[in-house]
Amino acid sequence: MDTKQIEQLLQQQLQLAEVIVSAEGSHYAVTAVGTCFADISRVKQQQMIYAPLMAAIADGSIHAVSIKTFTPEQWRREKLLNPPM
Repeated sequence: MDTKQIEQLLQQQLQLAEVIVSAEGSHYAVTAVGTCFADISRVKQQQMIYAPLMAAIADGSIHAVSIKTFTPEQWRREKLLNPPM
């Protein structure tokens, strides 16, 4: 699966404010930002990301997924504390 396809899929399914996907082979890293992550456990947040990707995981298109989730407020703080280089 292409990273842009994954970004679009997650954006559509979860109504995210921002989603960034990078890939190395079939290993993907997802950073997702949305109000949908407020006040729910880290496990539930990850399950929300996995759900739209299950078909691609099942058919082997995606082998592994690393997930980071943030609310918009947490994301602003993260970017201030850890600016991109």
